[in-house]
Amino acid sequence: MKKFLAIPLLFFACSLAAQQVEGAWKLLSQNQVSVTGQEFIKIYQDNYFAFGVKNLADNSFVGAGGGPFSLESGKLQETLDFFTMNPELVGTVTSFEVSRAGNRLTLSATTPKGPLVEVWEQISAASDDLTGNWVITGRKRDDQVQRSTPGARRTIKILSGGRFQWVAFNSETREFSGTGGGTYTAQGGKYVETISFFSRDNSRVGASLGFDYRIIDGEWHHSGLSSQGQPIYEIWTPYAKGYIPAH
Repeated sequence: MKKFLAIPLLFFACSLAAQQVEGAWKLLSQNQVSVTGQEFIKIYQDNYFAFGVKNLADNSFVGAGGGPFSLESGKLQETLDFFTMNPELVGTVTSFEVSRAGNRLTLSATTPKGPLVEVWEQISAASDDLTGNWVITGRKRDDQVQRSTPGARRTIKILSGGRFQWVAFNSETREFSGTGGGTYTAQGGKYVETISFFSRDNSRVGASLGFDYRIIDGEWHHSGLSSQGQPIYEIWTPYAKGYIPAH
């Protein structure tokens, strides 16, 4: 089985508008070699990106990475907040060139391991009530809401193009606590997610969970039962408002 993770695949530069890269993407090829045996899904939304990789044969987790991106002088610059394959790269900034034809993007760069050319296909750019990048800022316990201010250790959840990914990490210590992702729907106050990969337990792949949601003062209130059957009530704030980096 061909492996495609010997060099980082996660970065991208572009002469496109940021909105034209938002959504969910699937890696098709690297250096003209088709991706087989693995599924590599990447989400871009609200100046943040995240990706997850799994082996198709047994749904085992391979790796994840992500962080903020910005467009400057026709290049999309990405900073790694987390990167499981090589944590030493957390904090680094990389730019890639990109061209788009229809629903495909071609990414080209020179890396320490040589030239890198990737072709990505957009899964979807659809949006809904919950499209965005979120950070958890509150939980309800015993009918009391407990609020917190995210710091270096935080949990995010990025949703776009019908795909979601949550990640728990510490960008200062480069510690990675876990991630999971898959497909979702959000309509009429009902949120349903189906797990495609899960770093802690690949036996959960394929499971679907349903929750209630409300948007209150711009925040996502998320309630229901966890996969263990325990009641949960979480409050998610837009990342740009909820997380303020230390200076």
